[in-house]
Amino acid sequence: MLIFALWSVLLAAATQVVEAQVTVYGQTPKAQLTATSTSGQAPMATLHAYDTTVLTPPSPPNPPITQLTFAIPRDAASMPGLSIPHTGSAFFGFSVEMSVITQILGKNSTHIFVPFLNLMSNIQERAGSVMIRMGGNTQEFAKFYDGQFNDGRVTHKEDSGSNQTTQTPAVMYTKDLFYMAANISSLLDVKWFLGLPFNDTSTFHLEMAEYGQSILGDNLLALQAGNEPDLYAAHGKRPQGYSPYDYVGELYQMLQAVDANPNVPVKNKFVGPSISQSEWTPEQVWDTGFIANFKDRLYALTVERYLNNNCFAQFGSGTYQDPQANFPNYLTHDTHVGLLAGYLNSTQLAQAAGLPFMMFETNTASCGGFPGISQSFGAGMWVLDYGLQMAYSNFSHALLHLGGQNVYYNPWISPPTNQSSYNEWTVGSTFYAAMIAAEVFGKSDTGRIMDLHAQSPFTPAYAIYERDTLSKVALFNYIDDTSGANNINAAISIPNAGVPETVKVKYFLAESVASKANLTWAGQTFGNNFEADGRLKGNLNVTTIQCDRSANVCNIPLRAPSFALVFMDSNDSEATEGQATATFVTTAFTKAHNTVKVDPAVLATSNGHSGKERERLAGTSHGSITGGAESRYGLVSSAVVLMSTLAGACLMLNGLWR
Repeated sequence: MLIFALWSVLLAAATQVVEAQVTVYGQTPKAQLTATSTSGQAPMATLHAYDTTVLTPPSPPNPPITQLTFAIPRDAASMPGLSIPHTGSAFFGFSVEMSVITQILGKNSTHIFVPFLNLMSNIQERAGSVMIRMGGNTQEFAKFYDGQFNDGRVTHKEDSGSNQTTQTPAVMYTKDLFYMAANISSLLDVKWFLGLPFNDTSTFHLEMAEYGQSILGDNLLALQAGNEPDLYAAHGKRPQGYSPYDYVGELYQMLQAVDANPNVPVKNKFVGPSISQSEWTPEQVWDTGFIANFKDRLYALTVERYLNNNCFAQFGSGTYQDPQANFPNYLTHDTHVGLLAGYLNSTQLAQAAGLPFMMFETNTASCGGFPGISQSFGAGMWVLDYGLQMAYSNFSHALLHLGGQNVYYNPWISPPTNQSSYNEWTVGSTFYAAMIAAEVFGKSDTGRIMDLHAQSPFTPAYAIYERDTLSKVALFNYIDDTSGANNINAAISIPNAGVPETVKVKYFLAESVASKANLTWAGQTFGNNFEADGRLKGNLNVTTIQCDRSANVCNIPLRAPSFALVFMDSNDSEATEGQATATFVTTAFTKAHNTVKVDPAVLATSNGHSGKERERLAGTSHGSITGGAESRYGLVSSAVVLMSTLAGACLMLNGLWR
């Protein structure tokens, strides 16, 4: 086992790959699977997270689209309608459902998952820092437990006692949850949002705020006050008729409790109203005086939204949504324009108030996403287009939701425990989207974006300006056409200034919009299901294209389907960005057998369920717990020991918060 000083990880030179060797100490996340697999055989696809459904792509347009033409000014001053500058963290962060934290981030403060760290390192390399929220529906019934669980995990679930037909599990969490987050932030520049329980307004439980602020310090960005309050009445959390004014009244009560609590010293870092727009519009909330009354207490204004929902398939509620019939909706720019139109007034109000406007939770579809869609290459392009359109619409950031092994749309997920001795992690197409979006805006803190309003909704395009100069052009081709008839030439010209001699291009590629395997970004891949350790593999492939300066045009090939990011300055260092320089290596031994199995009938499935008529399923019970947790905490020695499994690799830290 090799021991490395922490700062050798954090302060490695940009030109040198930093590898922290790891030692494996057995399996990691809790399984949600009863089926067994034999080592060496293909894993059984019994959980939604590893679904292998492949849909049929829509027919290509006829006549085909073969040519796009864009005349883009060099200077930002000549491009009216540019977005606000996108500064700080990567545009896409991540929202982790509280009930599945131990599948996504780590088991506890001494076991952090190495593939997760590698993935975040790839975002950090491109954007500087990453935002992560721990919360979601299960935050509402979260309960602090002043002790530790026998299995060492930071969270467990129990019956929430809610009045819903199918109950949301309450999450029991320990103080070690905050030390785990602090250790992550000590290794990488990760900033956190935490969700406050909002189920009991007679006595606000503020341990999340108390320990979050005291342990995370400046790495805690803000606290969420209420998750989708417009759905409280529909889900039995509040009486019928519960209105925006009722929510505002409860928010006042919560802030009064905060003001009276000396253990919550920071009184002005909250986010809200975080509505889903299923029952209330943003304007109905703003009409209560929300912005004027609370702007001095807020970090940002927040909303949550999904394009569609799969609630009928998950819970039998609402209307059945056929994934095959819905697939074309995820292969057109028009869905973004329509989805975001209702927020344009709100982003203007946020700017006037001097507040960021965030999409605090989103993904392909609520109630877990769709089989065949949510993990597809098409969904990866759609989420990337969605992010760029949000940025153009003056959203400051957006958080992609992760719901655990029983949902389809995870950007990444650990393997089931009974496969962890021989399978690695799974990285979804939406993580590629988040990483590419980080590269689109880079680290300059000056990135502004413009929708170029391309001729077809199947071929959206954007111009990105940094330091008031055209730096990149983003080009999409949603069309699936193996014949090549819809391969496109995108002609880019720069009026009055002229094109550069050469440009560099990175491509996001797969065989089809329906593909779930063999996705590549600039020739590199995280691997297919059960093949990822969070590091990009393969040789970096950046295409250099000679422009025709006499004709003032750069011709960019855009195959069907694909995404291209064109770097207008060939000397841009981001053009050669590949695998992050700081990595956490996963090599060692694992246990020969597994120990935890949970019947799917009792799986918690309340992850990302933001549909209008959602229902909830109960989670697993928290099992036995023990006291004496305080002995586990405090500052210890200064060495950092990294440990991992091949499939659910975890990080053991000595010398950080414990």
